[in-house]
Amino acid sequence: MDCGGIKAILLDLDNTLIDTAGAGRVAIQNVTELLKSTLGDKHNISDICDSFKRKLFDETFDPTSGRTIDEVRIGHWEESIHEIMAEGAGSSLASECYYLWKNTRLELLTITAPVLTMLKLLRKKQKLLLLTNGETQTQREKVVAVGCEGLFDAVVVGGEHAEEKPALSIFSHCFGLLGVQATDCVMVGDSLDTDIAGGANAGVRATVWINNTGSSSEGLTKPDYTIPSVLDLPEVLAKLDETADK
Repeated sequence: MDCGGIKAILLDLDNTLIDTAGAGRVAIQNVTELLKSTLGDKHNISDICDSFKRKLFDETFDPTSGRTIDEVRIGHWEESIHEIMAEGAGSSLASECYYLWKNTRLELLTITAPVLTMLKLLRKKQKLLLLTNGETQTQREKVVAVGCEGLFDAVVVGGEHAEEKPALSIFSHCFGLLGVQATDCVMVGDSLDTDIAGGANAGVRATVWINNTGSSSEGLTKPDYTIPSVLDLPEVLAKLDETADK
């Protein structure tokens, strides 16, 4: 029995397969330099960037609002600049900040060669599905940027469905796409709230938490396995295989 009867692996994208957080830090640094060169040192540039990051974290996007996600996020930058600069700086600077931030992130996002090799090897035995939360345009742009769609049997973006992870409905949709049962699957991701809780509630065979920051899981949904890198996933699958053979 291969990998304890595991027929499919559901994988998160951001900070699981790609270093979105790292790319974001570089993008913010690039915008910081742009703002310094434009506004000088008389303003607290870090406060502008921190404000943008807070707005991004708290963001709720309504695709029926008539505004694109690009327009919404340009608005985040414009509001953040105006919060620090009473005299304002115009929308053109906000647009420049946004596209520098966005394009830097996309340029830096990549699936590393070791992860790519691992995915190709896994797919020889299991079906692979990419399951990522987020607004449709943003997540699809990431998928295109890293060129990963061909690595998976299916790609599911939460923003294209009525509910995202951890909702049972989106997991059920994934199982249906692959033609498998929940107990045939492993869910792998870096978020205890969405990936691990969602997988556990959906009844997958095992949940695997990518804890690359040394965070604590105390008081939250407990993963079946915790690993520091997705590259350790084959070891978990081997353990599942051993358990099934006993």
